[in-house]
Amino acid sequence: MIKVLVTGADGFIGSHLTELLLEKGYKVKALAYYNSFNNLGWLDDFPAHSNLEIVTGDIRDPHFVKQIMAGTQIVFHLAALIAIPYSYHAPDSYVDTNIKGTLNVCQAARELGGIRVLSTSTSEVYGTAQYVPIDEKHPKQPQSPYSATKIAADAIALSFYNAFELPLTIVRPFNTYGPRQSARAIIPTIITQILNGTEQIRLGDLTPTRDFNYVKDTCSGFLSISQSDSTIGKEINIATNSEISMSEIFEMIKEILGSNVLNLSDEQRIRPPKSEVLRLCGDNSLITSLTDWQPKYTLEQGLKETIEWFSIRQNLDKYKAGIYNF
Repeated sequence: MIKVLVTGADGFIGSHLTELLLEKGYKVKALAYYNSFNNLGWLDDFPAHSNLEIVTGDIRDPHFVKQIMAGTQIVFHLAALIAIPYSYHAPDSYVDTNIKGTLNVCQAARELGGIRVLSTSTSEVYGTAQYVPIDEKHPKQPQSPYSATKIAADAIALSFYNAFELPLTIVRPFNTYGPRQSARAIIPTIITQILNGTEQIRLGDLTPTRDFNYVKDTCSGFLSISQSDSTIGKEINIATNSEISMSEIFEMIKEILGSNVLNLSDEQRIRPPKSEVLRLCGDNSLITSLTDWQPKYTLEQGLKETIEWFSIRQNLDKYKAGIYNF
């Protein structure tokens, strides 16, 4: 049985990836962020499983990281600070968690030996598209402190492959959405406000375009990459080769929900002009050539599944739709 560690398992993508790995028969050690409330994030909702071990801690502690990585064969490193607006206010925290945390994982993998590392990047590192579809050779553009720390984390990780032959891959999902996503993101923001009966919902700039991946497709991409030796040493997009504007997403969700809600522009949700990433559309030809991965969900299918999940009252009640948490 393959033993794996998922950092950031208490979060959105990490919790879905943990579920997928358990379904596929892996023995999973799931890292949740330590807190005095013993809150395990989305792992709180998981039933007990004989192949699941949940540990709490902090990716910023190198000694702890090495300790929990011992005995694992694959590390899916997803733990990170990801909120772009908060990175404007607390960039130092992003350096500590995103860069130092990634360094800790790579250093531990090097010292322990025999560990495959998949380090999670983000399409935000590309910034506004200079050409589309965006392949892995597209220039990196640090348009926010968040994206700057992810660019640096990717560079640290790749340096361990180049300098020490650490078996490592940079996994770069484009905009992932689905059940459990934070309401900071556009899709759950729209859904939660409509389902809570708001007549005028508050959104930011609706002109940018994004390449949206349903979370189950993103997770299957991680798994496919981990199963292919030909992906080692590479940066790999998980994308759909398509793009849609925020305003079109707004209209799609309204149509699915049968809503006539109006949009009220919210200044606090709008990024500084040079920081807004105006266009993202990813090229997935590398992942499809090196693995058997293909996206299985259309945008409409993914949105319907997402809305179905949010429509369950106990799920919706976990969200504070009227509060903007940057």
